[in-house]
Amino acid sequence: MNRYWTLSDKPVGAWPEADTFVLREGPIPSPGPGQALTRTIYISLDPYQWGYKRRRVEAPGAACHARTVSQVIESRMDGFAAGDLVFNTNGWAEYGLMGEGVARPSYMIPRRLDPAQGRISQAVGVLGMLGLTAYAGMVLMAEPRPGETAVVSAASGGVGQIAGQLARMRGARVVGIAGRAEKCRFVVEELGYDACVSHLSPTFAADLRAACPDGIDVYFENVGGAVFDAVLPLFNTGARMTICGLIATYGDAANTNPRAALQARGEAVFRARGVTVRDLFVGDYVEGHHDAFLREVAPWVASGQVKYREDIREGIETVPACFAEMLRGDNFGKMLVRVGEDPTV
Repeated sequence: MNRYWTLSDKPVGAWPEADTFVLREGPIPSPGPGQALTRTIYISLDPYQWGYKRRRVEAPGAACHARTVSQVIESRMDGFAAGDLVFNTNGWAEYGLMGEGVARPSYMIPRRLDPAQGRISQAVGVLGMLGLTAYAGMVLMAEPRPGETAVVSAASGGVGQIAGQLARMRGARVVGIAGRAEKCRFVVEELGYDACVSHLSPTFAADLRAACPDGIDVYFENVGGAVFDAVLPLFNTGARMTICGLIATYGDAANTNPRAALQARGEAVFRARGVTVRDLFVGDYVEGHHDAFLREVAPWVASGQVKYREDIREGIETVPACFAEMLRGDNFGKMLVRVGEDPTV
């Protein structure tokens, strides 16, 4: 049998609740022509998935969407054979189909994984779309320069870890924003940021100003809300801001457009100081930049020049609770749930 999580029939609230999801069982599907059956190993839990669920993008009764690392069990799909390890989108399920006729975002193309390039779990992290997100948003869009100050919010999270290290490797002074003290220590002592301030501090805005005495030239936005409000007055003339995520607003009751609201809040400063603000959608960079990203970043990860922390939990039963924990920021590192045996460990 195949166990998988779906949205319940109850209204979806601002944040996940105990009755938001239902664990179901069904037969393991059989692959048709042009398809492959895969067994899920790792499920990636990411903030953007909550938007899918609040908008009910997924078909009723279907497994909740997620990027996954899986192993091919049976293949009728060209280029894939039984035993292959793959990146795909099985979602919150123990088994799934990929290939012809299987719904997925157009830019999340199934691909074979080479364990020699790194841990296969990293295919949904530092060597996957999270890494490409950091690379596109920091390197291609914000273009940090030697001597500039780059600030990254959610600096200990899946994308933030990578974005800050990429800025540092390009000569910028990097300041992180994180939560608990242990996360701030990790950002400085392990990731090599020059400083990190806690958004939980009652003096957060003053702490950030003290950590950025020369102002802010690059800002990689993952949070929004009060964090953005503290960053806004520190922008230098000609600064660049990449909007990657706005997790602080994902539970807004009105479910309005948070990016438009943030742009409106900052418009006067942006205009007066010539701040360039760009909205990041990683799907725009998959086709043209993914291979270049891997060529540059994979050797750094292998050598330890770029460090990356994962928060791996166990069991399909734990997925909704882990998802809620990740949205609250209670995880430490990239959140994954292992639901099947990893043959590489």
